[in-house]
Amino acid sequence: MPTPSSINDRRGVSVADGTGKRVLVVDDASLVRLYYRDALEQAGYAVDEALNGLEALEKLLVRPVDLLVVDVNMPQMDGLTFLKVLRRQDLPVASIPALVTSTEAGPQDIAAARAAGANFYLVKPVPRDVLAAYAAMLCGDAA
Repeated sequence: MPTPSSINDRRGVSVADGTGKRVLVVDDASLVRLYYRDALEQAGYAVDEALNGLEALEKLLVRPVDLLVVDVNMPQMDGLTFLKVLRRQDLPVASIPALVTSTEAGPQDIAAARAAGANFYLVKPVPRDVLAAYAAMLCGDAA
């Protein structure tokens, strides 16, 4: 049986010892989380999930990640509030790149996401290859 330090992601990079790239998907829709998880894992990333911004903040305090993929409209704490709270923290996790995804596509929506601390804004549905390309760019894996 493999030990936690020997478990590898699909790129052969050890995830358990922190050397693999990790993504936290923050979305209240289980099908969206599953879709993003599958696309990102196929691209070689280890993926964790949170149902809303509050849960995401808690998870980040326990285990930092390399990228956030954040929905806007969620219960308890929406994505933009989550980013505003995160960016105000005096912790290393405050600077994690964030890709915001939403069905809302107006210029005011994009501006609000930028003001909250998003690095990029994509309108749902996000094609798998586009999600993987943005993840690679934001994680420094783009060629």
